[in-house]
Amino acid sequence: MSIKGTIIIEPILTEKINKLQETERKYGFRVHPKANKIEIKKAVEDRFGVKVEKVATMNVQGKTKQMTVRSGGRVIRTSGKRSDWKKAIVTLKLGEKIDFYQGETAV
Repeated sequence: MSIKGTIIIEPILTEKINKLQETERKYGFRVHPKANKIEIKKAVEDRFGVKVEKVATMNVQGKTKQMTVRSGGRVIRTSGKRSDWKKAIVTLKLGEKIDFYQGETAV
């Protein structure tokens, strides 16, 4: 099975990643769990038209969550687990930038 079209799932937009974008040209993405660094680099360069200097990846373990449900006057306690996922931190070459909000313009 090919994962070519689904390597980049979504960008990660948090305060910490935003600070890294401004100071160190680093951008965060949620990527396919089986994608490697070379595939991620090529996907980012093709999709955004930028040059990538470095890619760092990490596997994020899903949290175990507890849930209480009231059903028919009874209290039922269950537990579940969120899915594991993979994060990629991409460092761009000097002078490169990705604009996630390119559709918005200030008037």
